[in-house]
Amino acid sequence: MVLSRRSMVASLGALAPALTAARAQASPPALRTPNPPDGKSPTEVARDEPYWRKIAAQYTVSDEFVNLEHGYYGIMSDPVRRTFHDNIDRLNEQNSHLLRGAYKKESEAIRQEVATQLGARTEEIALTQSGTEALQNLISGYHDLGPGDAVMYADLDYPDMTDTMDWLGDRRGVDVVTFSIPEPATRQAVLDTYASAFRDHPRVKLLLLSHVNNRTGLATPVREIVAMAREHEIDVIVDAAHSWGQLNFTIDELGADFVGFSLHKWIGAPLGTGFLYIRQNRLSAIDVTYADESHPPSDIRSRVVSGTRDVACVLSVPSALDFHNSIGIENKQARLQYLRDRWVNAVKDVDNIEILTPDEPSMYGAITSFRVTGRTTEEDNAAIAKYLFDRYRVFTVERDGPVKGSCVRVTPALFTPLEHVDRLALALRDVAARFRV
Repeated sequence: MVLSRRSMVASLGALAPALTAARAQASPPALRTPNPPDGKSPTEVARDEPYWRKIAAQYTVSDEFVNLEHGYYGIMSDPVRRTFHDNIDRLNEQNSHLLRGAYKKESEAIRQEVATQLGARTEEIALTQSGTEALQNLISGYHDLGPGDAVMYADLDYPDMTDTMDWLGDRRGVDVVTFSIPEPATRQAVLDTYASAFRDHPRVKLLLLSHVNNRTGLATPVREIVAMAREHEIDVIVDAAHSWGQLNFTIDELGADFVGFSLHKWIGAPLGTGFLYIRQNRLSAIDVTYADESHPPSDIRSRVVSGTRDVACVLSVPSALDFHNSIGIENKQARLQYLRDRWVNAVKDVDNIEILTPDEPSMYGAITSFRVTGRTTEEDNAAIAKYLFDRYRVFTVERDGPVKGSCVRVTPALFTPLEHVDRLALALRDVAARFRV
C-alpha cells in the first residue's frame, strides 16, 4: 500500500482532532521552521545557504567544538525541545491522570500519524522506546526456527542486533552465519555478496539487514535483497533505525515484512522513541512478548512491553514530524548528501585517505567513514579521532567492524554549516600526512 502525497495529507487531516491535544504544548510560531524556497528542486535547495542558516538557527548547539558525530542520535530542534519541556511539565503536573486518561487517545493518534507517514496501516505499527528495542523484539520473537536452521547477518550490522542474532543460536538451537560486505561496496558488489551468501547457505531462514549501517553509512539496496531472500524462503528483519528521516522511502519501497525504526535519530524526536513494523499478514511470525495480556495476540502492541514510559517523549513526536515535514524529506536527503559530498570530494586527491561508501547516490546519506591507508586497528582510528578533536576541535568517532579494518565515522546534520565540513577536509590533509604508514 503506497500512499500518494494527497492521500497522506487527507489521512493526516482525518487525525487532526485527536492530534490537537498532543500538539497543544507546541512551540510559539516564531520558532517554526522556515519553509523551503519555492520553485527549487531538492538539489537547488541543498545549496541554498541562506535557507540552511535559517534552519541552523532553529537549533541550540555548543560552539566549543565542531560536531560531526550526529550518528549517535539526532538532537531536537528548538521547537521540538520546547515542546518536550512543556510535555515534561504536563506529565509532572497531571501525573497518572494523564497516563490513565488523555495519553491513551493521544498516543494512538501519534501511532496513526507515524503509520501514515510511513505508508503503513496503523495495525502494523507499535511504538517502542528505541530502534534497538524494536529490533530486539522482532529478532527474539521470531519463532519459526529450530535445530538445523540457520540465521545470518553481515559484518556491518549493528552490534546490539548481531548480539541478539547470536542469542538465537542458544535460544533456538540454530547456527549463526556471518559474512563480510566487500570493499569497495558498490551496489552490484553488495547484491552479488548477498546472492552468494544465500546460495552457499541453504539452511538460512532469517536474515538481519541494515538499510543504513552505523559503521560506514552504506545504504544497501533493501528491496532487491529482500526479493532475493524471499526466493530462498528467507525472512528478513530490516534495521531502518538510521534510514527513516535520512533517506526518502515508504515501507512498500523496502518490501520487507519486519522492520525496526528509530524516531530519535533522523526524525529528531526526543531520546526514547522508536517503533516496529510487522506486515499485517505476518504478525503471527513474531511471538507475543512475555505472554502479554494487555493486548490480544491479534494486536501488534502485544509484541512490545515497555512498562511505564517517559510519555513526554512520545507526546513530542508530532512536533518532530511537523519539523521534519516542513523541510521535506527530499530536501533533507539532498542537503545531507551535499554536506557529505563536499568533504569527500575535497579529499579525493589525497592518496592515503580511503572513503568507505561509494559515490552512487542511492548508496549513502549523511554518514560516511574514512580510513588512512594502513591504519586498520581500533587504536589507530581512536588516535586519529582524538587528533582531529585535540588539534582542530572536530568531533568524530572511531568505528570497528569493516572487513579491511577500523575507520573514523563522519556524520554532519541539517544544521552543519559548510565551514565545518570544510574544516574537516583541511584537517584530513594534515591527518593523512601525520598518520601515513
